[in-house]
Amino acid sequence: MNKLLLATHNPAKIRELKLGLQELKKSGIKLVTLKSLKIRSKPRETGKTFRENAVIKARYYANLSRLPTVADDGGLSIPFLRNEPGVRSRRWLGFEASDEQLINYTLSQLKGVSLKLRRAYLETCICFYKPGYNPQGLIKNEPANPEGCVICEQEKIHGYIAEKPCPQYAKGFPYRALLIVKKFNKYYDELTEVEHQAINHRLKALKRLVKKIKSNIIK
Repeated sequence: MNKLLLATHNPAKIRELKLGLQELKKSGIKLVTLKSLKIRSKPRETGKTFRENAVIKARYYANLSRLPTVADDGGLSIPFLRNEPGVRSRRWLGFEASDEQLINYTLSQLKGVSLKLRRAYLETCICFYKPGYNPQGLIKNEPANPEGCVICEQEKIHGYIAEKPCPQYAKGFPYRALLIVKKFNKYYDELTEVEHQAINHRLKALKRLVKKIKSNIIK
């Protein structure tokens, strides 16, 4: 394996994926993007869970590019709202909404709701998919797959939804602008770099994923 496709059109996610996959890059693996391959299409995300959608995306782009691929799916879950928006996090309004639209809609759904009922968590599932490779059950907790190698890792950040968004927030991650992180009792987007590294769910999942890839795929 000398190339790995980062299967997202979101520039903010690409930056985090590159950061979390540095160990593979140091091993000589080139990280390539959909943009660099001129791939503009998107699969239908029909999964009922973050894991199912992550696998759908990773398999779709791996088969399209014939490259090992990393894709993720994730979003916000609010127990008071029956775990909405969940897998519909970006499409909660019925279409691919902007950051501002999602922030405003979330706040409208929780208007007047007490703080103790505003608990929420951000969740991500990262999936590595390598076409035409069957590990025969060598990877713990990942069954053999005749279509290819599938490795998934999931992680969460717990907190609660604030009554107004953080004054300054990172583009591409609208729900982070609303989440007060339980561990630090601060807006996600107000965390210091050290605090962010300590709780970042995508980076935690990627760290475990990289370890499995290095142990089982590029021994």
